[in-house]
Amino acid sequence: MLSFFGLVGGLALLIILTIRGMNLFIAAPLCALLVALSSGLPVFIGETNFISTYMSGFSGFISAWFFMFLLGSLFGKFMEDTGAADSVARWIVDKLGMKHAVVAVVLACAILTYGGVSVFVVAFSVYPMALSLFKDANLPRRFIPAALAFGSVTFTMTSAGSPEIQNWIPVKHLGTTPYAAWEVSLVVAIAMAAFGYIWLKHMIGKAVANGECFEHREDDPVIPERDYPHPITGILPLIVVLILSFTLHEQLQQLALIVALGGGVLAIMLINYKHFHHLDKAVTDGTTGALVAIGNTAAVVGFGTIAKSTEAFQQAVVVMSSLPGNELIGAAVAVSVIAGLTGSASGGQAIALPLLGPQYIDQGVNPEELHRIVSISSGALDSLPHNGYVVTTIRAICKETHQRAYWAMGALTVVIPLFGVILAIALFSWF
Repeated sequence: MLSFFGLVGGLALLIILTIRGMNLFIAAPLCALLVALSSGLPVFIGETNFISTYMSGFSGFISAWFFMFLLGSLFGKFMEDTGAADSVARWIVDKLGMKHAVVAVVLACAILTYGGVSVFVVAFSVYPMALSLFKDANLPRRFIPAALAFGSVTFTMTSAGSPEIQNWIPVKHLGTTPYAAWEVSLVVAIAMAAFGYIWLKHMIGKAVANGECFEHREDDPVIPERDYPHPITGILPLIVVLILSFTLHEQLQQLALIVALGGGVLAIMLINYKHFHHLDKAVTDGTTGALVAIGNTAAVVGFGTIAKSTEAFQQAVVVMSSLPGNELIGAAVAVSVIAGLTGSASGGQAIALPLLGPQYIDQGVNPEELHRIVSISSGALDSLPHNGYVVTTIRAICKETHQRAYWAMGALTVVIPLFGVILAIALFSWF
């Protein structure tokens, strides 16, 4: 019982401290220590202790994602420093009008995500353009994280055909394909996109009506008006990343993203080299930003590693995987809760599916329906304030605070996927 209260209390404390803006290098280990002590995990002694367990999660994430964060951050900074992001943003505003600035950001994220680019890298890549669009349209910048996240981790990340890992993990455990239940997935994706976009526009419109506008900051990039490159020079590097990621995904898996980002960085350097204003500063800012972003995320991943090692978590997994009633509802609840506890959509799937998959398939559940429900539901409660992507996007990339930016982001990345899960279960039940 103490282990259970420690797990829930540690998670709640981490969420509270994250929202209040506490440094995650302090908050995450501190909350993880609370969870470990309540579960009887030794701090220093023994082969499996708090220090080694926490650092295995921390260092493991950095080892797996360092080059993606580094190249993604450099790509974003180069787009910013050359003025390519500003140029693309102004072209979009000129062609579509300022009222379509938000949809441009959402679509850019959706296209890159569905093309196989990691959601972390999408945020790095699209943020400079989003900043320019929101500036030109005079929209409150605190909604940029919500726009980035909505286009990346809702209707695209878990849809049929998506090359993101959240759509591929069930393939291994259920013997399905990435296009499982594509008809229902298409309906759900359209509904999520429409509902979410209307909600996002409503939130921004309400803020503008209350007098909010774009707030300029001292560290915002300033590019001379006469020095803007042609918009195509900002679009081509994005296309290079998209094509390389999509074509090499099956052969190289995660390594394809390193190649794609490397190609994108080289492309923007070759195409826009004469438009760089402070190349050395862009490299320094890009590498520093990448280290801060991956460090913050790794700190939260370390907490999840401690949480998974506790007795309370193991018991929670057993309880969640044994829920009575409709199997699809049981799977959705189990994956959502586990993803929330670990702060990871892929983690929720990887833990729940080995238990749920064989059990539900033996009971006659359609594996394609189970695949789609598991995929969509994993992208809901995983987006609580302590989620690594949420922390990275709000703090490291957009330089916002959770208090200002999370509530709009949480509405779109938690509520909208939950709506999608309910709709998918209803459609599977009716047809």
